[in-house]
Amino acid sequence: MTSESQAVIENEGIGTLGRSEDEILERTSGRWVHRWEPEDATFWQSVGARVAKRNLKFSIYAEFLGFSVWLLWSIIAVKLNDVGFNFSADQLFWLVAVPSLVGSVLRLPYTFAVPKFGGRNWTIISALLLVVPTIGLAWAVSHPATPFWAMLLIAATAGFGGGNFASSMANISFFYPEREKGWALGLNAAGGNIGVAFVQAPFIISALVVVGGGLTLARAGWIWLPFIALSAFLAWKFMDNLADAKADFTSSAAAAKRSTTWVMSFLYIGTFGSFIGFAAAFPLLIKTQFPTVSALTFAFLGALVGSLMRPFGGKLADRFSGANVTIVSFLVMTVGVFGAVWSISLKSFPVFLAAFILLFASTGVANGSTYRMIPAIFQARALISGMAAAQARREAAAAIGIISAVGAFGGFLVPRTFAWSTGAYGSMVPAFLVYAGLYLVMVAVTWAVYKRPGALLAEAHV
Repeated sequence: MTSESQAVIENEGIGTLGRSEDEILERTSGRWVHRWEPEDATFWQSVGARVAKRNLKFSIYAEFLGFSVWLLWSIIAVKLNDVGFNFSADQLFWLVAVPSLVGSVLRLPYTFAVPKFGGRNWTIISALLLVVPTIGLAWAVSHPATPFWAMLLIAATAGFGGGNFASSMANISFFYPEREKGWALGLNAAGGNIGVAFVQAPFIISALVVVGGGLTLARAGWIWLPFIALSAFLAWKFMDNLADAKADFTSSAAAAKRSTTWVMSFLYIGTFGSFIGFAAAFPLLIKTQFPTVSALTFAFLGALVGSLMRPFGGKLADRFSGANVTIVSFLVMTVGVFGAVWSISLKSFPVFLAAFILLFASTGVANGSTYRMIPAIFQARALISGMAAAQARREAAAAIGIISAVGAFGGFLVPRTFAWSTGAYGSMVPAFLVYAGLYLVMVAVTWAVYKRPGALLAEAHV
């Protein structure tokens, strides 16, 4: 760094001039920041990076809570009939499926809530909204006479936690320069995904629902309230609203017209949709297929492996291209599905668990590779069509919002397909065969659109 640039940085920051962070950022009441220039290297080094990292830290915590609440019903459904309820397998699968449906629907409005209300303000609001599903759960599970329709409605409110992902990712994307967005958004996403494994971990389940050797399901709702209050307080105290964060409806409309947005949405149903859907259904699957096995002892392993593998998917995509990694991932997912089918015929839980660990690992890799493909695709299309690079980046960001919303819908489809399979055939095997066929179709689509010789984007190695 030259002496001149060092002097500039000192003048920009709190060095020689002693200017406060509020003065540099032109921060006003309500922690509104009116000067945010992350692409300016001097601004970024003097104050921007520090502020962005602080907002990222508390965003990760808020998203972690959101995912934890989103998947609460995956463990509650397993225990409901043990405390006086009498729900069928189909009804239990509805309870684990509907939060994903609501979370999927909420992702688009949550994305636009950040520019409308401010990232700090919406983090506070979205955190406090988690009070609704947690208190509702605590009340419902304490009354075995609660009708199924009421239980389903309360479970649906857990979808608030799923919507948090979209607003959190949109908010953090505004804070970081283009060169650092990938890593920051990856950390933010991983923080949420880890919440799935956390809420299903045996020691957490014991803390949530077991008191004095007996089940107390209401505690699984009440115990989150102080953590929700803490999240809202930390956001209020330490996060910021960016006045320059504007809703880009034009880019969203343009992205919605791109065929590649919907191709990637379809693929993301198979990657993230499989991850969140299998994570929600896995405890019930273990209980129904292997009733002598303690389902909640092992269920967390799938979500944990899938979450940890996601960053590796992005790194592999950087080296081998996202399309190549995605194709291989779908093929491995197919192998995992057939492994699960084989385990059912063998009546072997170790084989079943190994098959699902393979399945979850490959969904995690595919989540990372597909997310890496999106900006690469829009950049390649810009080079081909002559579109401005800045416009391509805006459309890619808008496309990610659409794709994440559609992909989350898979979290609803997976449990409901299991319920259909059980009701129609008395077996999970037909559902697994549907998934295998779907993954092979996705292999074909990925190859045809992004790898086939002569395809528009084949030479771009997206």
